[in-house]
Amino acid sequence: MEDSVDRHIARWRNKAPFDERVEGIVTRIQLLTRHVKQAKSRALAEVELQEFEFETLHRLASRGEPWRAAPSELAAELVVSPAGITGRIDTLEKSGLVRRVRADGDRRRVGVELTASGHARWLEAMRLCDTAESALVGPLAPAERDTLNALLKRMLLEAEDPGTTD
Repeated sequence: MEDSVDRHIARWRNKAPFDERVEGIVTRIQLLTRHVKQAKSRALAEVELQEFEFETLHRLASRGEPWRAAPSELAAELVVSPAGITGRIDTLEKSGLVRRVRADGDRRRVGVELTASGHARWLEAMRLCDTAESALVGPLAPAERDTLNALLKRMLLEAEDPGTTD
């Protein structure tokens, strides 16, 4: 069965120097990444979240109850400026998804924590994203998923730290 990448490779065959196997792998990864992003965007839209909102809620939820972090920690994890994280927190606070809390003993320190509503919205987004991602991986049998996961991990380890997969 032919896919769009097969057609792409056929169009370029003998017109440019490239390894067809490598081109097939990389182009399929790129297209699948696009499909994953689109599926995630649709899932987040269903729960009325933008990606930046979801990512911020996600970082808070990863901490476990009381789902709290300092704004500076969130900014560092999300690679956002202090002003950028303030804007995100303001938006989420207005929506009732997070709240600012003063630290006991030092009222100058402020933390950000998920509200029950924020946690529920995050959980629903996670459920929808999982459903969408599972559908994309659906054509693969469990053993194929394990094999693909191991191969992609090996590629990623090399990309993250060249020379480690020898």
